[in-house]
Amino acid sequence: MRISTKGRYALRMLVDLAQHRESGFVALKDIAERQNISKKYLEQIIPMLNKGSILRTERGAQGGYMLARTPDKYTIREILELTEGSLSPVSCVDDGAPVCTRSADCPTLPIWQGLARVVYEYLDGITLQDVLDRMGEAGNDYVI
Repeated sequence: MRISTKGRYALRMLVDLAQHRESGFVALKDIAERQNISKKYLEQIIPMLNKGSILRTERGAQGGYMLARTPDKYTIREILELTEGSLSPVSCVDDGAPVCTRSADCPTLPIWQGLARVVYEYLDGITLQDVLDRMGEAGNDYVI
């Protein structure tokens, strides 16, 4: 599994919004400047995050973006699945995948199921709040 630039940048954007949640709506240009990410690239990520009801949006001069929930309510898995799609190592272990005709006799299926379980549990166990807490422990040198 490889996380794309969209997934990594979406996560950085949401961590930035979590850091600045007390400021209200945050302009995309401010996030882009702080994170050194192209504003145009962030604009491509916004629709993916909006599908998951992750963001609140306000138009206008005082507008921008903010988290729809508190940072402890967002798991890293949720965010990455919005930008990356499935995080399964192989398609036969995706939720809702058709049952493979070889699944009953497949000697490698337990390997893929176990890997998927470990990845899901790990990413479900980390929230945006956890990232913020780790940043506080590490000072400002923490990088995603």
